[in-house]
Amino acid sequence: MRILATAKRIPGGLMVVPLILGALVNTFCGGVWEKFDGTFTTYLWKSGAMPLLSAFIFCNATTISFRRAGVAVGKGILLTVVKVGIGIAVGLLCGKLFGAAGFLGLSTLAIVAALANSNGGLYAALAAEYGDATDVGAVSILSINDGPFFTMLALGAAGAANIPLSVLLGCIIPVVVGCILGNLDDDIRKFCEPGATMLIPFFAFPLGAGLNIFNLVKAGAAGVLLGLGCLLVTGLGGFAAYKLLRLRHPEVGAAIGATAGNAAATPMAVAAVDATLLAVAETATAQITAAIIVTAVGCPILVSFLHRLAKPAAKDHRRKD
Repeated sequence: MRILATAKRIPGGLMVVPLILGALVNTFCGGVWEKFDGTFTTYLWKSGAMPLLSAFIFCNATTISFRRAGVAVGKGILLTVVKVGIGIAVGLLCGKLFGAAGFLGLSTLAIVAALANSNGGLYAALAAEYGDATDVGAVSILSINDGPFFTMLALGAAGAANIPLSVLLGCIIPVVVGCILGNLDDDIRKFCEPGATMLIPFFAFPLGAGLNIFNLVKAGAAGVLLGLGCLLVTGLGGFAAYKLLRLRHPEVGAAIGATAGNAAATPMAVAAVDATLLAVAETATAQITAAIIVTAVGCPILVSFLHRLAKPAAKDHRRKD
């Protein structure tokens, strides 16, 4: 059976196929995790996404040369500004125009939380497949928009105007250490290099195991619309930013068009600070969960489509040269 070859033929298949399988298991057999709680089974397929993703980021960082490290940081800052800036701007504009009722049932809280939070794991996997080490290294900066910080800032919630330094350092340290070791010792770089690809399906499955497909139904059309909006508005925004600055692999810019898995927890976290948002927090949670699922499937397809568009252009450019 050619399981791996078949998965690779699907756009972003190394990420998408395990992620969907994890979501299916969690949706229809979610109780199975409780039977194996605290064992290698749950660590590998339910709760191990972040440690595995951290190892993946470290392994990838060992392949970044010192002279290109600044490029990774620059790309990370660019993508973070685009993702967060678009999310805040669209959310606040909708709130100003449509008020508390929101746009087609989507509150400002739901829009900002979904659009401003990027799926770092999915971005890293797509960057590894379609970009280079500096694109993957950008996730160390991009990861600071995970969680409720920018959503709270955008909504004016008290005490959330600054990102704790420890959060920023915690995201960057694995990349810095990996980069240093990879440059000091070629054997370390060669040893870690396979991990920059091999670990993708291993952290993809537990990411999917945190999703429930039935939440798509619960959220209705508004949740699907939120996911499509996030995919197209922020994804194409990232792609346009890469193109505007003439960066290599512009399709990787579109990999920010997905909503972070932990964004589903943002509405309740924000409501805990501002109790006036409790009324919309539950609905926003369901809608954001739907957006997570829609973008997790749609983002790899969008990036793959843009990659196919970019290849003929690259060939034409080489012919002119």
